Amino acid sequence: MKKWLAVLSTAFLLAGCSTAKEQGDANEGSNKEELKKVTVVLDWTPNTNHTGLYVAKEKGFFEEEGLDVTIKMPGDAGADQLVASEKAEFGVGYQEGITQARVQGVPLVSIAAVIQHNTSGFASPVSKNIKSPKDFEGKTYGGWGSPVEESVIASLMQQEEAQVDKVKIVNMGDADFFTAVERDIDFAWIYYGWTGIEAELRGKEINMVYLTDYTDKLDYYTPVLTTSENMIEKNPETVEAFVKATTKGYEYSIKNPSDAADVLIKAAPDLDAELVKKSQEWLSTKYQDDAKRWGEQRLEVWENYATWMYDNGLLESKLDAEKAFTNEFLPN
Repeated sequence: MKKWLAVLSTAFLLAGCSTAKEQGDANEGSNKEELKKVTVVLDWTPNTNHTGLYVAKEKGFFEEEGLDVTIKMPGDAGADQLVASEKAEFGVGYQEGITQARVQGVPLVSIAAVIQHNTSGFASPVSKNIKSPKDFEGKTYGGWGSPVEESVIASLMQQEEAQVDKVKIVNMGDADFFTAVERDIDFAWIYYGWTGIEAELRGKEINMVYLTDYTDKLDYYTPVLTTSENMIEKNPETVEAFVKATTKGYEYSIKNPSDAADVLIKAAPDLDAELVKKSQEWLSTKYQDDAKRWGEQRLEVWENYATWMYDNGLLESKLDAEKAFTNEFLPN
């Protein structure tokens, strides 16, 4: 977490010398002269978690709300750092990252849940015979080096009286799931809606151990849309316009998954079209799920996960969950 804060502090120092210029550039085309230019930074390369944003741009929903939105890749600095330092107005983040940031005094705020429930879990080839957390014992886990990973694995294993110190945890670097499990990894943490669907298309049978099958505290929002406290205070009308248009984008994607997939493929033509289509179909029912409206967030979810993180030594202090998110900009 200290490394994260150091990177973010650097981003704060750089913020003042770039934002004014970026927002001062002239809009292209006379029909865009009155649109407000804003940027949303993705958490990763384009995928079906982001479809609603691309739909909102392609279908003109952002323009209808007076916005000219640029969708950007994160680059060396992540979306959280860019948003918190006000080098970008909006971003795609995670409840985990916002929780860590706020406990360290960084003014990030979640303004909408992209997916209502946590669809991630630990995946493994069927041949590894990993069907529950107890089966992690004696196996090798490939991750990205975050302390959260070991804590999550330990939390699940404890419920079956298994021991995390019997798991070999390694950093698998840039290797994808399929390469890693054929090399030296037994299981890894994936989003089923993308990598799980890709496994189906490849004809690779996998077992999934979903976090939400073992504890409600790990049913957190991942991903979410973010902005800064300063943006909310000084430009609430822009935040409202962005959330309204984005909501339309995700609602359209829920009702029209095939057409929405086509929009994403057009925007990111290097993606596997078959994967995008099938992933979009699977995820379309997950965006809103059992919530009364897309994007809705509950205080209980934020408190549960923050408590879990604190109890597992992942936070230096407790979270003021009410300030970490807001539903006020969601359309009624």
